[in-house]
Amino acid sequence: MIYRLRVLLDANDDCFRDIEIDDKSTLEEFHNVIVQAFQLQGDEMASFYASDEEWNQGEEYCLFDMSGGMAPVKKMGETLLEKAMSKKKTKMIYIYDFLSLWTFSVELADVVPTNPGTAYPQVIFSVGELPDSAPDKEFEADPRFHDNEEDDEGYGGDADTSDDEFYDDESFDENDLY
Repeated sequence: MIYRLRVLLDANDDCFRDIEIDDKSTLEEFHNVIVQAFQLQGDEMASFYASDEEWNQGEEYCLFDMSGGMAPVKKMGETLLEKAMSKKKTKMIYIYDFLSLWTFSVELADVVPTNPGTAYPQVIFSVGELPDSAPDKEFEADPRFHDNEEDDEGYGGDADTSDDEFYDDESFDENDLY
């Protein structure tokens, strides 16, 4: 089967690509198609993330295992597209270059039979140009973890550190680090 996917840059101006790709392709192959379709350099780290209907970031599918064996990871090259997305799991987030944070939403638009004689993957529709730099992100904290002034009592959050006597009993000397 062929997945028709829309890959949309998270930016103010419309910039997206509609891509058809075989559902038996790996996420790494899909990553390579995205890199080519948006003319990214292709030399940066990237990850896909499972997503729910509200675009909350879920399980990661990384390009390379950087955990050093400390934790199990799912790698793009070992994950088929059909295992990561389906008619019930239609959304993913794709992040390219973790310093610049090029962020794309990926949505499964349709599943169609293979068209004999058609070479897949292919970009079937393209809108907009990639800007020179990644759009700025405005991150919001999960409201469950917002700070309360009442919660800060006892943790030095409101401690007056302007008085040098505050540190008199400390053994730390900022001029003697080595």
